[in-house]
Amino acid sequence: MSTASVIEMSKGSASVTDALKKFKQLFNNLSAGNIRDIRDVYSHDVMFRDPFSAVEGIDELVEYFSGAYANVISCHFDFGEPVINGRDVCIPWIMRLRHKRIRNGHQVNVDGISQLKISNGKVTSHRDYFDVGQLLYENLPVLGKAIRWIRSQAG
Repeated sequence: MSTASVIEMSKGSASVTDALKKFKQLFNNLSAGNIRDIRDVYSHDVMFRDPFSAVEGIDELVEYFSGAYANVISCHFDFGEPVINGRDVCIPWIMRLRHKRIRNGHQVNVDGISQLKISNGKVTSHRDYFDVGQLLYENLPVLGKAIRWIRSQAG
């Protein structure tokens, strides 16, 4: 019988929980008109990565989200219960997105998780994991139909 190591999880320090609260508020209020609010949540030297891009520094992050939100009609996140270990946070979410160029503006739901590092009340590292197929490929006119059929056959 083997013994697995256990990581003690906690509610996190006040600095971490406050930063997480600001993070969640930011993403449920973010739009093309208030991208600059990112500066209140992220450190100047933040590292960000998702399936589409990797950026370093607050200016690049603001530029990335400016492009990402340019055609967003609405975006809301249903956040799950975070796992906090010191300054490391993993938080699951469901993104409910309406985008001008995806499914003719109809809502798309995407499951994902954000892995964050928080220091001095700011997010210093943010990595998002989600299924690009669920966001894009399944919602393209011809390719989407084929991918949805393949998924239905696989499960």
